[in-house]
Amino acid sequence: MLVIGSVVIRVGNLGAQIQFWSNALNYAVREPVSVEFALLHPRDCRGPNVSLDAHPSDRILPPRIHLDLYAQDQLAETARLRELGARDVQWDRQPADADYIIMEDPEGNRFCVIDAEDWPGWVVSHRTAE
Repeated sequence: MLVIGSVVIRVGNLGAQIQFWSNALNYAVREPVSVEFALLHPRDCRGPNVSLDAHPSDRILPPRIHLDLYAQDQLAETARLRELGARDVQWDRQPADADYIIMEDPEGNRFCVIDAEDWPGWVVSHRTAE
């Protein structure tokens, strides 16, 4: 059996990206942090880790892979992420009724914030984890 243990994001500024992603996801940082790698994990131990690898790489658009972050309150979460340094990404092919907002972290790594308010199974499982 296989499970996703960690999603790895390549970064240029490890310290800044640790701050952004740990605050964005409310994840804790596993100590010790090396100068090249950090593992962030859910505080409630539910869900995959996010690892930050301090080996910058060329950005390819559109990215081959990205994170989809599910939000109970999409507008509040995207506003909070903007305050942390995320930016909106405009895509001319995005449907008008899309349930996602495309964003990127301070280094340009893209992710989507999905409106999961009407997904009862997801909301219930995550509310009990809080």
